[in-house]
Amino acid sequence: MTQPVPMTELWRGTILESLHLGHAVICDDSGLIVHAWGDPDVTIYPRSSCKMVQALPLLTSGAADKYGLNSEHLALACASHDGAAIHTDRVRAWLSQLDLDEDAFRCGPQEPANIPARDGLIRAGVSPCQIHNNCSGKHTGFLTLCSHMGAGPEYVEVNHPVQQAGLAAFEDTTGQSSPGFGIDGCSAPNFATTVHGLARAMAYFASAADRSDRQSAAAARLTQAMMQHPDLVAGEGRACTELMRAMGGHAAIKTGAEGVYVAIIPEKRLGVALKIADGTTRAAECAIAAILTGLGVLEADHPATRKFMNAPVLSRRGLLAGEIKPTTELMQAFTSA
Repeated sequence: MTQPVPMTELWRGTILESLHLGHAVICDDSGLIVHAWGDPDVTIYPRSSCKMVQALPLLTSGAADKYGLNSEHLALACASHDGAAIHTDRVRAWLSQLDLDEDAFRCGPQEPANIPARDGLIRAGVSPCQIHNNCSGKHTGFLTLCSHMGAGPEYVEVNHPVQQAGLAAFEDTTGQSSPGFGIDGCSAPNFATTVHGLARAMAYFASAADRSDRQSAAAARLTQAMMQHPDLVAGEGRACTELMRAMGGHAAIKTGAEGVYVAIIPEKRLGVALKIADGTTRAAECAIAAILTGLGVLEADHPATRKFMNAPVLSRRGLLAGEIKPTTELMQAFTSA
């Protein structure tokens, strides 16, 4: 098996302090690999990077149109939000449309990552609830599909019709049979695939507008919703939100836990997937920014880009202490092209 390759490095002074290795694939709309780093056939859990795939049955089933879901709902279905009011207010309203409350969720409570929201709960003496869970938008999508199907309430069980519909969409878009699943942080099953399979799924989304079938139309709607509402997909200061804004509708990107990142690039009909071997988010953010700049859809000197790639490492007093940047090995694919 091909080993992971150096992708992101952190320098402090003149010393390479940390080195992050990983795997990545750029895939075209035919499913072929345009470029790969490391092992494209390594099996991974996509974690939250595949939420747009999990949301496909919400649209293809007719549930989204039945309940009048708009682009904000669809962006939230793909989101790993930070629990700010713009997220939780919309999730509550969506649940109300279904005549449900947070007790219907099976995702579990989570403290908001958004500092004002977190501090507001503390001042009010209120504990976080399941609506604050970063996956509550995805789970509201699950509940919408569940209501449409008339299926039972335990929608996170792997044999539940909601999860089986998600598995069918996952295997169809990745072009691979999943070898199994793990339980994600939000308690839903997360089906495994290869880095190539995940990139192939993103290329499916990137080229969806070229096709007229129901699932492709759903993929195109979800991609547009993500690009239209980057603030709902993640949150202020988050890489997904800031980099999508910086790209101005040229790509949709999504993080996943344990160092996974994906990109959908419709204008180039390309999909990208990467996995940092040690699971470090900072390394995945730098690597996806580097690949996006290499592909010409993100400006290397944009202020948002500089927060994640070729980014200064500062001391607590604001002194320049180092830099986090992509490795030469990662960027060679673009400099030699």
